[in-house]
Amino acid sequence: MRIVDAHHHIWRRTDLPWLLGPTQPRIFGAYDAIKRDYLIEEYLADIAGSGVEKSVYVQANWAPNWFVDEVAWVSGVAGRTGWPHAITAYANMMQEDARRDLDKLAAFPLMRGIRHQMHWHHNPLYRFAPDAEAVGSDAVIRNVGHLADYGFVFELQVFAGQAEAAARLVEACPEVTFVLQHAGMPENLSAEGKAQWRERIGTLARLPNVVCKVSGFGTFLRRNDPDHVAWAFGEAIDLFGAERCLFGSNFPIEKLWTDYASLIGAFTTAASPLSKEDRQSVFRTCAEKVYRLTAT
Repeated sequence: MRIVDAHHHIWRRTDLPWLLGPTQPRIFGAYDAIKRDYLIEEYLADIAGSGVEKSVYVQANWAPNWFVDEVAWVSGVAGRTGWPHAITAYANMMQEDARRDLDKLAAFPLMRGIRHQMHWHHNPLYRFAPDAEAVGSDAVIRNVGHLADYGFVFELQVFAGQAEAAARLVEACPEVTFVLQHAGMPENLSAEGKAQWRERIGTLARLPNVVCKVSGFGTFLRRNDPDHVAWAFGEAIDLFGAERCLFGSNFPIEKLWTDYASLIGAFTTAASPLSKEDRQSVFRTCAEKVYRLTAT
């Protein structure tokens, strides 16, 4: 199968302050094993034989004032190796006017979108945004609305409990495509928690300018669980339709507990009930459309 990996990272340890200390809790738990360089050569070795032919780099939380430096470095890697094929950068969507920063980012040909993580949870270890409602604030709505002028998508990273606030943002920016990160990060895997996740994420699924990234399903389990992947994948397909779902590996985060072949195996098994056309959509064509990748 020909695959687009729509969510991965590379980094140099010296560039990422969050890798050097515990200043910001991480939803994926202990991560000592990846407090080191993870360069494109290792990523390419990880994906060897997997069928991945293109990839999208998603910002990796460099210091906020280095947002241009991150894209410049990744662009240089792409120029040298041909990977990645598109870039999602960080920009502060909570400032008064983000257009000066967006102008700087737009100078890079591989730029396709922005991720400012807006997830908030009652568990303080799972918080990134200042509060649950920040994603639907006036400043975020105003700045995300500008993304349409640049042809940028917005990587929407929220928990299901924030779906109402996130829906305000999505509805206010109908010309922007939103990519729901990690299918809304289902973290409460009790029967009640799963039912609440489905109901709340369904609010976003009903909005036509939202697509769902099926990725990161090992985050709260700290393992690659094919049964869990099959459940989350199936729910996402049922809510959004295969034409609005796209695969991402979340590597090297998932490398904390699995290898790429096993990860791909869990996802392709989960997708086996789908038609060939629907599998192609999830693993390739939706990502090509969303991130404006040249079809081959």
